[in-house]
Amino acid sequence: MRAMKFLMPFCLWALAACGAPSGETAVPAPDEAALDQAADGAMPAADLVFWGGDIYTANDNQPRVQAVAVQGGRIVFAGPEAGAGIWIGADTRVIDLNGGAMYPGFTDSHVHVLGVGSRERTLNLEDVTSIADLQARIAAATAELEPGSVLYGRGWIETHWPEGRFPNRHDLDAVAADYAVILTRADGHASVANTLALEQAGITADSVAPDGGEILREADGEPDGMLIDAAQYAVGSLVEAPSGSVRADTYAEGAQVLASMGWTGAHDMSVPYQDVEMIEALGEAGRLPIRDYISINPDGYAWLATQTPRIAADGLVITRAVKMYMDGALGSRGAALLEPYSDRPESSGLLFPEGDEMLGVMTEALRSGVQINVHAIGDRGNRILLDWVEEALANVPADERALAEHRWRDEHSQIIDPADIPRFAELGVIASMQPSHAIGDLYFAPDRLGEDRLAGAYAWQSLLDAGAHITGGSDAPVERGDPRIEFYAATARASLDGFQGDDWHGEEALSRADALKLFTLWPAHASFREDELGTIEQGKLADFTIFSADIMTIPEADILTVEPWMTVVDGEVAFEAAGAFHQGDEG
Repeated sequence: MRAMKFLMPFCLWALAACGAPSGETAVPAPDEAALDQAADGAMPAADLVFWGGDIYTANDNQPRVQAVAVQGGRIVFAGPEAGAGIWIGADTRVIDLNGGAMYPGFTDSHVHVLGVGSRERTLNLEDVTSIADLQARIAAATAELEPGSVLYGRGWIETHWPEGRFPNRHDLDAVAADYAVILTRADGHASVANTLALEQAGITADSVAPDGGEILREADGEPDGMLIDAAQYAVGSLVEAPSGSVRADTYAEGAQVLASMGWTGAHDMSVPYQDVEMIEALGEAGRLPIRDYISINPDGYAWLATQTPRIAADGLVITRAVKMYMDGALGSRGAALLEPYSDRPESSGLLFPEGDEMLGVMTEALRSGVQINVHAIGDRGNRILLDWVEEALANVPADERALAEHRWRDEHSQIIDPADIPRFAELGVIASMQPSHAIGDLYFAPDRLGEDRLAGAYAWQSLLDAGAHITGGSDAPVERGDPRIEFYAATARASLDGFQGDDWHGEEALSRADALKLFTLWPAHASFREDELGTIEQGKLADFTIFSADIMTIPEADILTVEPWMTVVDGEVAFEAAGAFHQGDEG
């Protein structure tokens, strides 16, 4: 197969001793053999028992239970509290939820774990409020650097700044002319560099932007410092990427940050295939607290095609997908649109891959069983992606495909022409969406798109109504990566302070029951693991997320204030907030 050139941004049963309480679905009759074993003292005790709070299962046949028991990493009981007592032994840890609420393990269906770790180790700009604030952060950071050093940061987003514009090289030069400064926008699809960094990267007035990129310029043709998508790579080469043990440490730190927020799993995007063994080794060494479902970069397709799915011995790390790109991001006007940007009529965005190249990969992937996950944000990018999926499916008869369900994913599915929404279900394409993008983009998307195109923007409920499979994530470090924010965004479809514009289509918000599945059952389906993960049912793997209050019933605004109390993965406590629980042998 030809080398691929797709561009990437810089960046079982229930034991019941009594009937179900009012409001809960009845559970199956007791397993008499198990009860006899318990009476004889022959049944091994559970490792963990949870009760004393609301427990939601994401299982429509039994939506709520009062107690859960875990043994050997799997759920052995989910039902009424009275049925859990037989599982308690001398060494069982009994966790009284103490008014908290428990859910199937939350999974972030689109995240960059290394990026989350790097955010902890570089200049974090996610809360910058203005260009003046940005300058102050730069000045403080460079005060500790040797002249000539490179300062790298990420996370700024200008859409709410009082200046109402992108930063430029002159803004950076004013406070750090003696340092090469490179600051990546939150979405990873644009960076601003100062004059020294541009010079060191060889970017001048005569430079031609690479395919899939753009160099923004001043009136005289000189670069103004803003580099879009592929144009970032030249300055990116100045930034030393973590390697060796530092890279492994950064990855482990990112995973621990996610666990501390309540995530039990990550669908890890754009991972260099050379990193897979390192990540597997972290799991084997006990340094990977969450599950990692990996989508590698396109250059590793041939490596993966011969061994898909690649499953680590401990089962924590699975690699079976390739992440590709159709277009850029909406905020930096790189998303490929069917019509020009409303606030920049001379541009319709950037489209990255060539059709014959993408179709070749898709055709091979149907035969090899590799999952294809494609970044697509603009309505043109989404339409062309669906066209290519349709053509690839037509090219490969069903009996020649490795999988009955290919479960390819449209990562972001952000701006869709309403006419294309039914095609997701028709073609078996999963819409992998990040709710926080909508509540961040509401400040600038109306300007970029105009009112009419907002009808197909962040259309979660419309896709669901059309029969599509959907799944939810955060895209951290593009966004904060907090499950509370993502759940709130999916159900409130409003900014963190409650703002929702008149043209923001509140009808696209999800119910809380569906939002729970968006981060539990549906990510399990999107990673071919719905038989093992995603719900609290006997026989499934014991992954749980516990918050300090019930996000299914409390007021919307209060969802943002609950605290992560515990994260359980494979029956092991991956994170526990100090003082949240007490240990005992109640019952």
